[in-house]
Amino acid sequence: MALAEFDLIKRYFAVHAPQHPFNWLGIGDDCALLNPPADYQLAVTTDTMVENVHFFADADPYFLGHKLLAVNLSDLAAMGAEPFAVTLALTLPIVDETWLQAFAAGFIGLAQQHHVDLIGGDTTSGPLTLTVQAMGVVPRGGALLRSNAKVGDLIFVTGQLGNAGLGLKVTHGYVCDDPQLPLRCFNQPEPRVAEGILLREVAHACIDISDGLGSDLRHILEQSKVGACLDWERLPMSAQVRQYIEISGDWPMPLTAGDDYELCFTLPAESVPQLPEGCHYVGVIEAEPGLRIVRAGKIETFEAKGFEHFS
Repeated sequence: MALAEFDLIKRYFAVHAPQHPFNWLGIGDDCALLNPPADYQLAVTTDTMVENVHFFADADPYFLGHKLLAVNLSDLAAMGAEPFAVTLALTLPIVDETWLQAFAAGFIGLAQQHHVDLIGGDTTSGPLTLTVQAMGVVPRGGALLRSNAKVGDLIFVTGQLGNAGLGLKVTHGYVCDDPQLPLRCFNQPEPRVAEGILLREVAHACIDISDGLGSDLRHILEQSKVGACLDWERLPMSAQVRQYIEISGDWPMPLTAGDDYELCFTLPAESVPQLPEGCHYVGVIEAEPGLRIVRAGKIETFEAKGFEHFS
């Protein structure tokens, strides 16, 4: 016998009472009740993943649960916000309890890692569609914005670029000598929550890298009304990505591949000593509009567009 909606929620998602002090009442009533501090602002983001648009039909549900939450926590990290609560809406073609158990394990596992409570949501029938709304808090006036980059700022990124893009290629059949890292980065991205919180004290502007560094940095440039020059030789890449570029000649890949979910941010040079570990200098903010790349001693204009649903 198929599970009814409320039995499904109770069995797989309403398994923990709220743990975060900002969450007074979670799943079980018509609404959740939240108590964010008066001197903080609420940061809210929503993301939807649709089968055969954002993930393959045979995607591992554990990885899918993890990634669905990770991409939302990454948005909060880009604002310097501390996450504390999420809602989850599931549209399911059928009630597959094995699938649900694995999906919930991936989702709840990451939520517990970041002390985030699942406080509500919805379930309905239809084509497989997954939606999360994530909430965080940031000290009033302290959020990192895309619109605050300054001429002369240095550009940094966390982590490495291109691993997830290579992982996607591996799932399509590309043969990589050591595919574990690319596949892990593609299937289980780790949102830079701790780094985002630290960066709000030193950075001017920030964005998470979901569509590729070239495309996402352009959002900062447009909203801040500045330009930038990136040094390709300084882009942090794994040995696997470098090997792929050597074989394929696809040098733009670490600038265009999506799903990295690292942070790209700008800051004044005097703030560099305060950066957390794992941050890499990649370029500088300039007054001239547009994005330029220095590669092999030559400067060239770089045009990169991210994924567009309705293009």
